[in-house]
Amino acid sequence: KVGVRQRGCNGLSYTLEYAKIKGKFDEQVQQDGVKVFIDSKAQLTLLGTEMDFVESNLSSEFVFNNPNIKGTCGCGESFSV
Repeated sequence: KVGVRQRGCNGLSYTLEYAKIKGKFDEQVQQDGVKVFIDSKAQLTLLGTEMDFVESNLSSEFVFNNPNIKGTCGCGESFSV
C-alpha cells in the first residue's frame, strides 16, 4: 500500500506497507500481475505518479516520479506539493 505522511523539512514523504485487503476508500492499481493499493488520503498527492523498482550493484529501491512535487529538501527525504 502506497501513501504519504507528514515528515521532514519539506512536509511529506512516501510510505510503503504490505496490505492484503484494500481499505474501503483506497484505490487499486494493477499492472503486470502486481496489485498496489493507494491510500485514500494520498490519492490527490500521488495522482499521475509513476513508481518503479530500480536495482544497481550497490542498492535496490522504489523510485517515485511525481509530477505534483513543487519542492524537495536537500537530502531528498521529503517533498512539498
